[in-house]
Amino acid sequence: MELAFDTLMILFAVATFAGFIDAIAGGGGLLTIPALLSVGIPPAMALGTNKLQSCGGSFSASLYFIKQKAVDLHQIKLILFLTFIGATLGTILVQMIDVNALKSALPFLILLIGIYFLFSPNVGDGERKQRVSLLTFAFIAAMPIGFYDGLFGPATGSFFTLACLLLLGFNLSKSVAHAKVLNFASNFASLLFFILGGAVLWKVGLIMMVGQFIGGNLGARMVVTKGKALIRPMLVIMSFSMVTKMLYEQGFFN
Repeated sequence: MELAFDTLMILFAVATFAGFIDAIAGGGGLLTIPALLSVGIPPAMALGTNKLQSCGGSFSASLYFIKQKAVDLHQIKLILFLTFIGATLGTILVQMIDVNALKSALPFLILLIGIYFLFSPNVGDGERKQRVSLLTFAFIAAMPIGFYDGLFGPATGSFFTLACLLLLGFNLSKSVAHAKVLNFASNFASLLFFILGGAVLWKVGLIMMVGQFIGGNLGARMVVTKGKALIRPMLVIMSFSMVTKMLYEQGFFN
């Protein structure tokens, strides 16, 4: 389908802002998926195109974090691999099952994340004792969260961030940096299946990907320079925004 130039520019702007938000706290899909649907793109195609453009933001942010040495790829290579495998399995399974039960429970899980960050002012102040080995983390956290991202997706970044905080003892900025790199791995795995299924609008997705790349880089810079002062309120705001949107879609407010 062909979209007018001004429509493409609006989607580009939405993607840029979403990439900025996503690099800090996740939840960029709250903006990009409704934007894609609002211009008449069918739901399945909107989801595939969204995965393509979101890879631009997660890649850009990941690249910045790696250059800043906030993430050591060699150290987490197994975690990345199992995240990718988990997302692949989730993407395969979602085509075979009904995920409505997950949709019903998810708002309450995300609400707990928002409440945790809201009422934990000292969370992520500094490095804490690592509770599990990287190998254990790969199996009990990275792979299941990757699986969830392939299966459904909302708040994946928040889940990764919380897992890094609680299990690996990272500070908040380092947790967000690792969450973004792991989220790129899961996004890329899901994207491959959307491409194989022909559910990607390449022109729209690539234009939005450029916006995501710009926004993701700017957001990553803010994480490194502003740290917890910016991340914590953004995590709370995006968690509650996701909960509100999901409950609205489920008819909770009707």
